[in-house]
Amino acid sequence: MPEVHIPVLTTEVVEWLGPVADGLIVDATVGLGGHAAALLEAAPGSRLLGVDRDPEAVAEARRRLEPYGRRVTVVNRTFDRLPELLSELDLPAPSAILADLGCSSLQLDSQRRGFSFSADGPLDMRMGGDGPTAADLVNTADEEELVTVFWRYGEERRSRAVAHAVVRRRAERPLTTTSELSDLVERVVGRRSERRIHPATRVFQALRIAVNDELGQLERFLEPAVRSLRPRGRLAVISFHSLEDRIVKHGFARLQGRCTCPPDFPECRCAPLDLVTVLTPGPVRPSDAEIEANPRSRSARMRVVERREGS
Repeated sequence: MPEVHIPVLTTEVVEWLGPVADGLIVDATVGLGGHAAALLEAAPGSRLLGVDRDPEAVAEARRRLEPYGRRVTVVNRTFDRLPELLSELDLPAPSAILADLGCSSLQLDSQRRGFSFSADGPLDMRMGGDGPTAADLVNTADEEELVTVFWRYGEERRSRAVAHAVVRRRAERPLTTTSELSDLVERVVGRRSERRIHPATRVFQALRIAVNDELGQLERFLEPAVRSLRPRGRLAVISFHSLEDRIVKHGFARLQGRCTCPPDFPECRCAPLDLVTVLTPGPVRPSDAEIEANPRSRSARMRVVERREGS
């Protein structure tokens, strides 16, 4: 079993969700079960449904949460299917839902999963273990599609040059490992001393998001998750980069009844609703002490909404 990981913003998650957590808690991305365990401790009268698309994470979460016995159910599913899952398991409306987005340490630290350029491994990046891999994408997508992926999901300024280099390289032999792709991107982008991140970071992020349809799943998750809450129930979402946070921020604003259309639209097309109250006008961020103890928490941002009575 891997070393138990202390997830980000655990204290803040308990502070925001704990007051309403005596009921059904849903950890929609349960990972290794750290947040789940903290919430179960904070709300002794609660039960918890843990959801994760990664079969390895599901197995580890079940081990971690075994002491809580029948209070816990952990299933292997994607979080955008939450309402269907609640119905299938005949569970009540949740009092609290948490979604901690992005990769878990189980995925990032596993060389064979291919999420990280820090250690050589197969170019995989699948969170669920099914469907096309990152290698499939970089070796079969046309150049314009790769440009779009690298720019839209990674905001890589040299996306066109990287895509061109990928296409030229794969004409000689396929890209199959993380080090092959990382080295290629570094040669194109360059490593400058003022860079805070590795030159391949944005391309790896873009491929991971594309392979796992992360932003699409998040967009499909928000409104159904809110509708599944009981009145005064709360939804908290932790994001790790601006693309995710933007979807959460705008999604919550729309669910609060605010139009989020671009200002140049002649009429509203986003169909705002009146379902929630946004409890966090700005994102909740980790403390300096947490960042020092866990540098991976630096980019974490949490937003919380509460379902309105009668909505």
